[in-house]
Amino acid sequence: MTFIAATDQIGGSVFLSAMTGLFPLLVFFVLLGVFKVKTHWCAIISLAVALVVAVVGFKMPTTLALLSASQGFAFGFMPILYIIIAAVWLYNLTEKSGRSADVRAAFNVVGRGDQRVQALLIAFSFCGLLEGLAGFGAPVAIVAAMLVTIGVSPIRAALATIVGNAINVGFGAMAIPVTTAGRLGGQEPTAVATAMSHITPFIAAFVPLVLLGILDGKRGIKHLWPAALLSGLVTAFGHFWAAGFFSYELTAVIASLLGFAAVTLLLQVWRPPTPDDVRSEASEGLSASRATLALMPYWLVVIVFGVSKLWTIGINVPQLLASTDIKFGWPGLHGHLLEASGQVNNSTIFTVQWLSSPGTLLALTALIVAAVYGSTSSDGKFPFTFGRGIATLGFTIVSLRIAILTISVVMALAYVMNFSGQTASIGAWMAGAGMGFVFISPVLGWIGTAVTGSATSANALFADLQATAAAKVGADPTILLGANTVGGGLGKIISPQNLAIASGAVGEDNAEPIILRKALPYSLGLLVVLSIIVGTLSFIA
Repeated sequence: MTFIAATDQIGGSVFLSAMTGLFPLLVFFVLLGVFKVKTHWCAIISLAVALVVAVVGFKMPTTLALLSASQGFAFGFMPILYIIIAAVWLYNLTEKSGRSADVRAAFNVVGRGDQRVQALLIAFSFCGLLEGLAGFGAPVAIVAAMLVTIGVSPIRAALATIVGNAINVGFGAMAIPVTTAGRLGGQEPTAVATAMSHITPFIAAFVPLVLLGILDGKRGIKHLWPAALLSGLVTAFGHFWAAGFFSYELTAVIASLLGFAAVTLLLQVWRPPTPDDVRSEASEGLSASRATLALMPYWLVVIVFGVSKLWTIGINVPQLLASTDIKFGWPGLHGHLLEASGQVNNSTIFTVQWLSSPGTLLALTALIVAAVYGSTSSDGKFPFTFGRGIATLGFTIVSLRIAILTISVVMALAYVMNFSGQTASIGAWMAGAGMGFVFISPVLGWIGTAVTGSATSANALFADLQATAAAKVGADPTILLGANTVGGGLGKIISPQNLAIASGAVGEDNAEPIILRKALPYSLGLLVVLSIIVGTLSFIA
């Protein structure tokens, strides 16, 4: 029993196939945004719809459709939920140990007592740093929780995090989405990154101003525009330089560090007006030792990820960790899904990451933090034990139970849509727009990531289509591949997976509909700006 996905399966029409393929997504977002159905039920219902569409509409054998869902379900657990649980556990150690107050105090020192400055640094620069190193949901889980810790309201914290994170998603996890786009699109990844370095700076430069609007409206922009503009411009320069001239894998890391340093230096010579309602409490009695320990989960995770991703002196650590990965064809599915050429679809190969997984690195960091917190109470102020640190993991899993169900089902939905040809039909229909396709090419990445929650997955799905369409309309394929990647970051703003992560991290169960309604205008607005930039660059090139 084999199956070849076709983009014109419904009535021999790409248009009809695309409209049918969109139906599961339409059901999901209507249930979520209009009827306010709980997210996990939206996902379950949409998965059922996608299965029916796959079997009845796209003629996929029932067994293969169900096996596709099972692979997606498993992928939701490993690596995605593994990473999320480990990331939230790491954050919860700060809360359960009582050191969250010192975290607020430490950022208060850097932000000079202005909650908005602290939130800007965390939501944009620190989140970008974590995205560049880890990706896969970990930055959103950590940063959204941190914003709540410093006093930002939960919904604003979630919104600022997912918007601030978006521009770095394409360069996330050592720029895996860029590498994927290049390899599957038949281009050098460095060329794709260079094309992106001509796109992302135009957006990155103004994201901090958008974040100030989210955090404090017009007043925040009026008071803090110098800091936001400097942060945006320096980060934009970091994107341009690192992606185009240094190392595209480190783009998000370098750009975020530069932006953080620039604002920190600015605050040494400039003090913004700080109204009482956004003024942080004075950090009295915060010693260097306590500040170091309070921030330990965050600076240690940077070190752990930095070593695991970059250390090659004497021993190639990334290669060593990757050698423990286990790859196998998904039982009953691998070898039965074929490409149009008749070759086996390799997307059915499942990879279990052990030591190389960001989840393992986060868990290792958490174990070290738990051990240190258990042995150091800072003169008895923060009594804690290693056993309590381990117990915090159980608490974390229980608190995330709804998110665990939601994310795993959403990934099952994505795999059914991908393997049956539903998502590819949407892409093929859009590629029929001729030269106008260059303006809508980012929408493919936007849709792909909105569905899967992963810019890497969106590139795996649409990279070849982007390159093929570029050849048909005479556009530069690297620009369209870059557009797909950056568009994916903007689509992640409204990804159900991302919404569930943010909602869980800020402690607001079933807040996804509220976050979606507030986030959608930002996602669509930035997508329009991106489309104009890509279209202009394509015609110039």
